[in-house]
Amino acid sequence: MSTKTADPAIEWIDHLPEAALLVDAGEDLIIAANSAMGRMIGTSRRSLTGTPCTHLFPDQRPQLIAFTEETLFRGQGWSRDFMLQHRDGNTVELEVSSSRAGEAESLNVLLLLRDRQQLRTLRERHEVNHYHRGGLLEWRRVEELFKDMERENQLILHAVGEGIYGVDAEGRATFANPAAERMLGWRMDELMGRVIHRVMHHSHQDGSLYPLKECPIYAAFRDVSVKRVGEDWFWRKDGTGFPVEYTSTPILDNGHPVGAVVVFRDISPRLQSQNELQKALEEVESLKHRLEMENAYLQEEISAEYHFHEIFGQSDAIKAIVRRIGMVAPTDANVLITGESGTGKELIARAIHQSSTRRDRPLIRVNCAAIAKDLFESEFFGHVKGAFTGAISDRVGRFELADGGTLFLDEVGEIPLELQGKLLRVLQDQQFERVGDNRTRAVDVRVIAATNRELKTEVREKTFREDLYFRLNVFPIESVPLRRRVEDIPILAQEFLSRACQKFNRPALVLREQEAEILKAYQWPGNVRELENVIERQVITYDGSFDLETLAPDSRSRPASYQHPPARHDNGELMTENELRALEKRNLINALRISEGRIFGDDGAAALLQIKPTTLTSRLKKLRVDARQYRTQPHQPPAPV
Repeated sequence: MSTKTADPAIEWIDHLPEAALLVDAGEDLIIAANSAMGRMIGTSRRSLTGTPCTHLFPDQRPQLIAFTEETLFRGQGWSRDFMLQHRDGNTVELEVSSSRAGEAESLNVLLLLRDRQQLRTLRERHEVNHYHRGGLLEWRRVEELFKDMERENQLILHAVGEGIYGVDAEGRATFANPAAERMLGWRMDELMGRVIHRVMHHSHQDGSLYPLKECPIYAAFRDVSVKRVGEDWFWRKDGTGFPVEYTSTPILDNGHPVGAVVVFRDISPRLQSQNELQKALEEVESLKHRLEMENAYLQEEISAEYHFHEIFGQSDAIKAIVRRIGMVAPTDANVLITGESGTGKELIARAIHQSSTRRDRPLIRVNCAAIAKDLFESEFFGHVKGAFTGAISDRVGRFELADGGTLFLDEVGEIPLELQGKLLRVLQDQQFERVGDNRTRAVDVRVIAATNRELKTEVREKTFREDLYFRLNVFPIESVPLRRRVEDIPILAQEFLSRACQKFNRPALVLREQEAEILKAYQWPGNVRELENVIERQVITYDGSFDLETLAPDSRSRPASYQHPPARHDNGELMTENELRALEKRNLINALRISEGRIFGDDGAAALLQIKPTTLTSRLKKLRVDARQYRTQPHQPPAPV
């Protein structure tokens, strides 16, 4: 902690006749203290400089903060609510005056502290001297004055809103004001002489016993110290209870404790306001969390790279899909999109959402295949704090996020059978409960589901609920595989080519007819996603021409009419650098095919080419040829994304 030393310019504080502190309220640091202050708590004034002011009032931090804020706002303040602890253990009750010190922007506060007991002694001494000088008439006037003061004290005791009662050294009630009678339901004559703890402080709020020896009210005169309790429980005569805060102050006679005075107030309204405020803050936090999650999803939607911004193609299959999107989009009907992986099912879902009346609300996507079985309910419906281990705060589910919008359930066939019933209920009633909560929430959500599985077959095999299938399959749309719309391949390939060039900061390229025919001859088991990946790979490795050997992953799919151009050897014509590189690459690839991707060994490609294996490895790396793709293995389509 950084400390501030007293400036010589403020040493004037030591000349003040009363204990004084100069405090930086913003930093909570004592800038200067005088000798009177040191004597008040039994230490040196210099040991106080640079220490936090709140350390002097460890149990009164809130009151001190409020007092300094009032001083800074009003320019001055006054209080009799503070106490200090002397080094010898005695408590010093204070009367504190304060004022802002310095410029208007300054946060410095000057505190003048007076010992209330010492003030009372000085006043009594002054009055005694005055009375002696004044004679008998003055004594009579003082007697009348005390009578008036007693009457005023009685009026105050009856008028004050806080409950006040007194107890003797045995804990028996000695008096109670009307406010105490009203709050406790007891008359003063019923309380007199009874042990007050057994009457109204015998149990905690939960009904458990509150032992007499632990009662802070009695501890006040046992320890000869003021006890302040911020939240406790008193019981009424009719058996009902209410929360209270109270102060128990010991009564001394010639230095000996003879009882205590208790001042208490009912804090039920305050606690109710705090609870309402807490609920309001939790609701605000929940709304904030929901908005943050919606924003995160929207940012994800904006930043994600999709296959299309529009649906490209001129085939009859694409035209049929566009027509069906136009028919179902204006409605709220659930849609089931079927088709192989990589055919653009998510694109169709987005097109439906963007063409619907819900376009201004979010489209929330859920990849059902990526959610752990134990987290399905929480992911879909959300949870409340403490619902399960790890639930450290409330969480909004996907259905609640999609309220007013569209929920896209990708790979819906992956939802566990035991959870399909809960999803069905939400689809039917548009109502759900968060995990761990008993509050039913209503939503307005349109559901679009997608799957690459045969749900009809799974319904027959009892692995997918039939009622859920019919609830989802209100309007089916099939996402056609790429091999069934071959005429769209050149259009898609050129679109991907343009985007890849822009993405990788390469000059614009144009797909030629010969290359388009090679692409059309391939079956594309990975569909549009595989086509996009192949085009991006071609752009990355482009060195003046496309690599026709790897343009279509399966060379056997290349049309029979296509033949490599004859290699030009020493026939009097020159070969360009690119032609030499392509010739060398084809030669190395042929060796890898013959050796089934092996480089080392007697039957490896290096032996066939009569070069060192390390030399072959270096050349393959330079030409960006992966020998592993020529090893004999069954062809596997790209994994679904």
